[in-house]
Amino acid sequence: MLLKDATRMILSESADHPELMRLSRRVHDELESGRPVPYPALSEMLRLAARKNLFPALKGKHGAVAFDDMVMTLGREIDRQAPIVRH
Repeated sequence: MLLKDATRMILSESADHPELMRLSRRVHDELESGRPVPYPALSEMLRLAARKNLFPALKGKHGAVAFDDMVMTLGREIDRQAPIVRH
């Protein structure tokens, strides 16, 4: 799954949550324009989707396999960009 497709899934279910809708629309628009999106924005979008309890709706609409692929796609990109913290 492409990163823009993963963000489109969240965007499609975010209408009842203005903060999440603004963020997911901005992220999706940036990706559609070919610009990179910093990992904090991706992480916040995924966190807000979880807090707003969108995961059941996403699973119901797209299926468990597509939902898992969406989460993995976002998670991989967040992990790829996030700095490694050494203690």
